[in-house]
Amino acid sequence: MSAIDDLKQTMARLRAKDGCPWDQEQTHQTLTRCLIDECSELLETIDRLDMPHMREELGDVLIQIVFHARIAEEAGLFNFDDVAHDINEKLIRRHPHVFGAQKLDTSDQVISQWELIKLEEKKKAGITAAPSVFKPLPPRLPALMFAEAVWKQINKKGLPYQGIVDKIAVDGVAKDLTDEQLGKQLFELTCAAQSRGLDPEGALRRYADRVTYAVEKKMSS
Repeated sequence: MSAIDDLKQTMARLRAKDGCPWDQEQTHQTLTRCLIDECSELLETIDRLDMPHMREELGDVLIQIVFHARIAEEAGLFNFDDVAHDINEKLIRRHPHVFGAQKLDTSDQVISQWELIKLEEKKKAGITAAPSVFKPLPPRLPALMFAEAVWKQINKKGLPYQGIVDKIAVDGVAKDLTDEQLGKQLFELTCAAQSRGLDPEGALRRYADRVTYAVEKKMSS
């Protein structure tokens, strides 16, 4: 067997009824923080060009993919091989200049073609992007960056936030706020969340999502 087959079997064993209690309890939702943490640790090794640890951290990111695929397989949705097949097909489909007769000379040409092919794929799948008053943001930015970007756009575009965000409270908090005070308050909130078994990253992300939805709804009404 290949190493990836060994890894898939190990994950299946961990998730089995007589496997590991922690692994058995996990869901797609509970693993989101693990994925963020592992990606962050991988980025650190890349920044340092620390190859031995990069190898280890790549494995930690890979197990997150295997973990999610296993959970989906147990639910009868898809498995790891489906994920690998789909991304392989996508790579071939979006590189006709490599796997087809077309030739491109520059990276800019490749990127432009990639976006055109991506748009055509969505059209064929019947997927049309709904118009949005918010500038498209990278999906699932870290929660603080996402919330910051949402509020920045609300202010910049003059979007209706009344009844959604209490700007008087925001301005009151911000009036004498310093870098040290901000760090202290964020840290204390994080500690309080941890003591209550809450996920501050997920909570802020979900709340920022609700703000964007409420503003969009207010704009369309």
